[in-house]
Amino acid sequence: MTDLLLANATLLDPSSGTEKPGAILVRDGAIADIAQGAAPGAPGGAKRIDCAGRVLAPGLIDLRAFVGEPGAEHRETLASASAAAAAGGVTTLVCMPDTNPVIDGPAIVDFVLRRARDTACVNVLPAAAITKGLAGREMTEFGLLQEAGAVAFTDGLRAVADAQVMRRALTYARDFGVLIMQHVEEASLAAEGVMNEGELASRLGLMGVPREAETVMLERDLRLVRLTGARYHAAMISCSDSVEIVRRAKEDGLPVTCGVSVNNLVLNENDIGHYRTFCRLSPPLRDEADRQAMVAALASGVIDVIVSDHNPQDADTKRLPFAEAADGALGIETLLGAAMRLVHTGDVSLPRLIAAMTANPATLLGKAAGRLAIGAPADLVLIDPDLPYVVDKRRLKSRSKNSPYDSARLQGAAVLTMVGGRVVHAVDDLAAAA
Repeated sequence: MTDLLLANATLLDPSSGTEKPGAILVRDGAIADIAQGAAPGAPGGAKRIDCAGRVLAPGLIDLRAFVGEPGAEHRETLASASAAAAAGGVTTLVCMPDTNPVIDGPAIVDFVLRRARDTACVNVLPAAAITKGLAGREMTEFGLLQEAGAVAFTDGLRAVADAQVMRRALTYARDFGVLIMQHVEEASLAAEGVMNEGELASRLGLMGVPREAETVMLERDLRLVRLTGARYHAAMISCSDSVEIVRRAKEDGLPVTCGVSVNNLVLNENDIGHYRTFCRLSPPLRDEADRQAMVAALASGVIDVIVSDHNPQDADTKRLPFAEAADGALGIETLLGAAMRLVHTGDVSLPRLIAAMTANPATLLGKAAGRLAIGAPADLVLIDPDLPYVVDKRRLKSRSKNSPYDSARLQGAAVLTMVGGRVVHAVDDLAAAA
């Protein structure tokens, strides 16, 4: 593999919070050298890419992406999901176990890994189910699944409702040193709700999901974490009460982290407008006060991770009355652009934002990615933070087109994405140089 010098860049290392001019030399799929200040000459035989002062950072790591393969390839495949990821600057995606068959056995983990090696252009890491068939009753074989390559355990779109099953899962997770990622929603409280419970839901004539559907489950789980001592990650929180619950748990020293969907950071319930089904999500879009609470929690460090919650749906499940449509939206390709809104409004610093999508998820997974350091994997993204564009769902790489950002004006995009030292996405001027 030819050496590659990425010169004249603004190096952003989220692990240290530094942001300064420099250059990176890539060799054999890893970062071979880092130069500060003026760009050195390219070593003999190396290609040189002029980054023109744009931001060079570790590739984004998305902890929550639903991919149809196996079983629902009409919605998304590993190939199409990875193409969307590369275009969005995501170099590693963790795929959820909500497939057919469910990722609840070593053979399915192995299938996903082999299929990804053959067809995907980014790193694909499978998360395995906590319970067999996602049914919430019988635990999966954590040890065998971990050996097969599962990086975390979750029941995806479902929460483990049985407290005894969850206690046992956390106990086993502690003993095996694995991470539990829970979708914090009490199903019986969410019931038939389809959007945030409140005045707007009443005006639209839609059933609401109360905040308590989230906080009741979160409180229960953190009591079990206190009992077992296991590492626990709340996959997505969406309201101010949840922020306070997580803050208290962290202050008490519990091994707890949490994430937030980019949608709950930049959209609110008003974006549903005239029953836009692309904005029917789980957790639902909350009111503006809750959105601002999420942003403040991200800026202060209470929220650790930003996820895309990428969940492709076909037209048959979205072109329905709002109350009958499926939950879920595309997100992996627009993750960076949507999140950059927070930087442009001055609510969150760029290093803090990038850390929530690189260094922090890498630490949770125990991976060496997510940092700019000699010897680290050359999974990199070059970001033009000021590049304006309008999202056109017809041009998105995903097979499905259910993007809540269709026709939205965004500012900030990945102009080059590199995985293991190989360029997997580049805009025209950089593609020629690469």
